[in-house]
Amino acid sequence: MVKPVNPKPFLAELTGQKVRIKLKWGQEYQGELASADAYMNLQLTDTEEFVDGEFAGMLGEVLIRCNNVLYVKAADSVGGDSGGGKRRRGEGGEAMNVDQN
Repeated sequence: MVKPVNPKPFLAELTGQKVRIKLKWGQEYQGELASADAYMNLQLTDTEEFVDGEFAGMLGEVLIRCNNVLYVKAADSVGGDSGGGKRRRGEGGEAMNVDQN
């Protein structure tokens, strides 16, 4: 069971760090959290896209609208390129579930 987390301090603490964001539709984005506004829209830089856990490409700077987010977590420090060019899905870090449905 995930312990509830106050979202504003959680996002403020993660600003400037690598995060992994999963959307309600299944896609995941990993990048540096540049900012979060009062509505909890999220701006990422150096963003990578993952579909079904597989690396799908580099996107650069993105803005993710808050109502699309399923959860936000600190990126796994082991994540990234494993040497063979293939990337794997990170599973570490505390998560904040923001799905209201």
